[in-house]
Amino acid sequence: MAATRLLMRRLRDVLRLRYETGLAHRAIAQGCTVGLGTVSSSLTRAATAGLTWPLPADLDDAALEARVFARPTDAARLDRTVPAWPHLHQELKRPGVTLQLLWTEYRAAHPTGYAYSHFGDRYRRWARVLKPSMRQVHRAGEKLFVDFSGKRPSLVDSTTGEVVLVELFVGVLGASGLIYAEATRSQDLASWVGAHVHMVEYFGGSAAIWVPDNLKSGVTTANYYEPAINRTYADLAAHYGAVILPGRPASAHRGSRRPSWKMRVATALRRRTSGRRGSCTTSPSVAATAPMAGCSRSSPSSICWPSTIGSSRRSPTPSGGICSRSSKIGVNGPRR
Repeated sequence: MAATRLLMRRLRDVLRLRYETGLAHRAIAQGCTVGLGTVSSSLTRAATAGLTWPLPADLDDAALEARVFARPTDAARLDRTVPAWPHLHQELKRPGVTLQLLWTEYRAAHPTGYAYSHFGDRYRRWARVLKPSMRQVHRAGEKLFVDFSGKRPSLVDSTTGEVVLVELFVGVLGASGLIYAEATRSQDLASWVGAHVHMVEYFGGSAAIWVPDNLKSGVTTANYYEPAINRTYADLAAHYGAVILPGRPASAHRGSRRPSWKMRVATALRRRTSGRRGSCTTSPSVAATAPMAGCSRSSPSSICWPSTIGSSRRSPTPSGGICSRSSKIGVNGPRR
C-alpha cells in the first residue's frame, strides 16, 4: 500500500520542531506521532523546495503542498522517443543483427530512452500482430495430412551412375506428427494411390479424414465449397473407411493470401530438412518407390536416409527400403 501523504498541519509542526527547537529526527517522530522515515523524507522535500522555518506568511496549505510534493515538469522527464519498429523489424532479418544490438544503437541516439527490457517488450507486442494465426487442435486418429513436397530430390543409379529426379510424397498424422515419406517417379495417379497404400501399411491403419492438397491426381476440380474428388482416390479412401477433405484453395474475393490448411506437412518438411545427417543409398531397386520415415535431406547425387527417426526400432518396407517406426497411436485399421 502506498504511503499516505503527510498533512500540511503536521508538516508545519515537523519543520518548526526541526528548525526552531533543533530536535533530532527521532524526537520529532515521537512528538508528532509519525514514522521516522516520514520525518526524514518530509525534511528532504522541504529542503529541495527551498523551505525552512518560519514559512512565508502568504503560503497556505495548498501552496505548501504544491511546492513540497510537486511533480517533475515535462522538460525534466526522460526522453521516450518511440523507435521505428518497421525499420528495426527489417534490420533483424539481416545476418548477425540482434535485438540487443539494435537497442544499443537506439540508446546511443537517445541516451535517456527505453531500457532494454521495455524496448524488447514493446517490439514483441508490435510484432505479435504482424502474422495472426489460429491454433489448430488435432485429435488422435482424426486427420492425416498428405502432399507432395514440391522439392524434388534425386537418386543415383549405382550401375549406370544416372541421376534420376523423383517426387517426394509426405504424410503426417495430425495429432502425433508421425511422418511417412516416399520417393516416387512422378505425381501421377498410380504413384499417388500407391504411396497412400504404402503409407497406410506403414502406419498400421488409417485416420478418419485425409487432407490432401488440390493435386489433379486426387482432386479433379478444386472448389472452395464443393471440390470434385478423383473417383479412384475416393474409392481408395472408402476402402480404408476414411473421407477426403481437401485443403481449401485461395479465393479471389478472400484475397490473394494462400491458406494455411496443410501446415502439418510443411512443418514436417522443415523439421526433416534442418541439417540432420543420414546414410545415403544408391540402390536402383528403390528408385521407383522408396518409403522414407522422414527424409533428412538430399544431395544432387543421392537421396539421404536418416539414421534415427522416432524410436530405434526399424522394420523393412514392402519395397525393400528401411523405415524407422514410432508409436501407432490413434489410427484405424483397414477395412476388410
